Amino acid sequence: MLNAAEKNALLKIAREAIEARAEKKLKPLDPSFNSDALERDAGAFVSLHKNGRLRGCIGVFSSKEPLWKTVQDNAVAAAFRDPRFTPVEPVELSEIDIEISVLSPLRQITGVNEIEVGRHGIFIMQGRNRGVLLPQVATEYGFDRDTFLAETCLKAGLPEDAWRNGASIYIFDAEIFGEKERELKPCE
Repeated sequence: MLNAAEKNALLKIAREAIEARAEKKLKPLDPSFNSDALERDAGAFVSLHKNGRLRGCIGVFSSKEPLWKTVQDNAVAAAFRDPRFTPVEPVELSEIDIEISVLSPLRQITGVNEIEVGRHGIFIMQGRNRGVLLPQVATEYGFDRDTFLAETCLKAGLPEDAWRNGASIYIFDAEIFGEKERELKPCE
């Protein structure tokens, strides 16, 4: 678990990285702080929202980089390389709010009853197809477990019932926090 100062540091790192890239400044410098939690390697996703709507989301399940660097890199990727969206423009910077999800390691499950909606995110894979939905997606859209699984399959480009037909299912927890308070609770 991260404390408030560490969460604020990660949000600041993400914001500064996006602003530096948008304004075509030099690459942001390595931040200075003293925190073992921010130096550990962990997976993280960075989600950008504009007027309450998703504007970009990129992340990784694990990283050999320190957490702060993973957040920095994924913030830039979410803003400028998410293929679902056009790159963030400098004029949008004040309208973007940043949300960070720090992930636990993936754990393959043997039965869907292990999934706790609102606590777990889901990663599904079958063949070359892969899809992930963060825990807050189920909460935001009011998904039950079956709908959450079906939507993750669809995101992977699979039939919505692939979770019943041989797809590998992994779950993870996430500590979720952002610049703008949303109606989300951190998953422990």
